[in-house]
Amino acid sequence: MKPLSYEARMREKADALRKHGHARILAVESSCDETAIAIVDDGRIERANAIASQIDVHALYGGVVPEIASRMHVEAIDPLLEMALAQANCTLDDIDAIAVTYGPGLVGALLTGVSWAKSLAYARELPLIPVNHIEGHVSANYVAHPDLEPPFVCLVASGGHSHIVSVDHYGQYRLIGQTTDDAAGEAFDKVARVLSIPYPGGPLLDKLADEGDDFSFSGLKTAVINQAHNLRQQGLEIDAKDFAASFRRSVVDLLVDKTLLAAQDTGAKKLTVAGGVAANSLLRSELLRRGERAGLQVFMPPKRLCTDNAVMIGAAGFYRLMAGELARLSLNALPSLRMFDN
Repeated sequence: MKPLSYEARMREKADALRKHGHARILAVESSCDETAIAIVDDGRIERANAIASQIDVHALYGGVVPEIASRMHVEAIDPLLEMALAQANCTLDDIDAIAVTYGPGLVGALLTGVSWAKSLAYARELPLIPVNHIEGHVSANYVAHPDLEPPFVCLVASGGHSHIVSVDHYGQYRLIGQTTDDAAGEAFDKVARVLSIPYPGGPLLDKLADEGDDFSFSGLKTAVINQAHNLRQQGLEIDAKDFAASFRRSVVDLLVDKTLLAAQDTGAKKLTVAGGVAANSLLRSELLRRGERAGLQVFMPPKRLCTDNAVMIGAAGFYRLMAGELARLSLNALPSLRMFDN
């Protein structure tokens, strides 16, 4: 009898896990400038969360340098595995499957994680699960709120993506709305640069805005840039605190308005938020305040699970595994991977 291929053997293992309904997943995230490995049980229980940040290195250049990011992922990933296993007090023998981000993101950074995950999966005879980075952000809510179940509406706001999504079931999404140009996080970073706020601009702008006062200001990124340019031409001082506060208020009001409208239009009872911008203090407080006032249950992950991490990939990977979705060893990085067909 011809021996079964790796894919066939892994299909049998995955089917057994699905039948049992439980799985301990080792998850890998390397889509940008954070290398992360986590261990997650059943898509809900965080056993380990090991992250290596590259912020200090990229701060020297004012933003992420893709080649440097890729090299640093290579250096960090093996020590992170040891760290994660120690945190979870387990060994690779206790792992049931491996989940990995394969897009969207920086191609070199993604390839590091995908290649490493494929090698480990093959060597350990473990099923390999492909995960969309954006779906990972949404799934962070399952770890933060173990009782949360679809359907719900989720605002996904990060450096490269701003979507309002209807989560109809695990792994089933409908796009309700999205930005047509810059994402919210990208706008935060660009405005921070104009205001001479160092990298990473978004989180630092959020802190600076707490010290400023809102004032009337039409437009977002372009208006800030033009206003700052005009003031500098006139030799006038720019009040970065007030600029930051006004810009943040404009972005947050727009995001909250659109998200609540989407919840109303879909008849949703539950509202969640995800992505790096979900760590913004004003966005969190306004979504909670206005969402509850509108009669919605509002869920949001802790700030540490809003930025890139592998816990969210482990959560998403579990539900992909339960749906029978596995990757072949030919899995490649897809830097422009989409979450929606529409």
